[in-house]
Amino acid sequence: MVSTFIIALREGLEASLIVGILVAYIIKSERRALLKPLWTGVAAAVLISIGLGFILSRTSAGLSPHSQALFSGTTSIAAVALVTWMVFWMKRSARFLKSELHEKVDSASLIGPVALATTAFLAVIREGLETSLFLYSNFKTVSDTRSSTIGLLIGFALSISLGYLIYKSTINLNLAKFFRYTGIALVVVAAGVLNYGIHEFQEIGWLPGGHSFAWDFSTQIPSDSLTGVALSGTVGFDASTSWLQLGLWALYLLSVLIPYLSKPRTRQLVSA
Repeated sequence: MVSTFIIALREGLEASLIVGILVAYIIKSERRALLKPLWTGVAAAVLISIGLGFILSRTSAGLSPHSQALFSGTTSIAAVALVTWMVFWMKRSARFLKSELHEKVDSASLIGPVALATTAFLAVIREGLETSLFLYSNFKTVSDTRSSTIGLLIGFALSISLGYLIYKSTINLNLAKFFRYTGIALVVVAAGVLNYGIHEFQEIGWLPGGHSFAWDFSTQIPSDSLTGVALSGTVGFDASTSWLQLGLWALYLLSVLIPYLSKPRTRQLVSA
């Protein structure tokens, strides 16, 4: 529940803020006629994102156990790579996102409504496809899909509400801190998804060490127990974890969190 809540809250608020920036700029510049193509582009992005989640689920369900493990492992690694890239992209681009979106609206409005719809579509589809892929991969790591679905719905509802309140200037949320801390949480969730992907590749023999365990608490902590559900839903804990899983999990966290938490270097001017 916790992991899907974090994913939905973070990604949902990013998308809500992007849409809010676009709508606010169009209204402020007194070009309300552009709202219709904008919402058309947003709706198309949302529908395609939902469609991707449906396709992933149906594709996985119709595969043999071996192919399903291969498919799940591949999508998990792809989701981790995409989320990692997006976390750093938001860190670099957050300060300039508003001005860049304004420029894109101005350029697209000169061409026509189709161009503006395309601009809105591209601005939202990136978040939507990432969210669908990451949620699908995350759902494969948890044993209690019911609570995960509840967390997903609560996260999306809260993110949309926060986006609307920010748009209306009802609340003043420190977005820099919000994205920083949720970015850390996303990286931890991604490490759990990576752990699951490695396990799937070990199951089909693509990676070695599948029976060399760092720990095996499967009898003490069943996957459907309260503790097992809580741990798998937060950090992607696997009761039977191989040394390779543990090593790559730790390596991923260190190699991502250290540069993510480091402050950007500033160039100093040296006088001659």
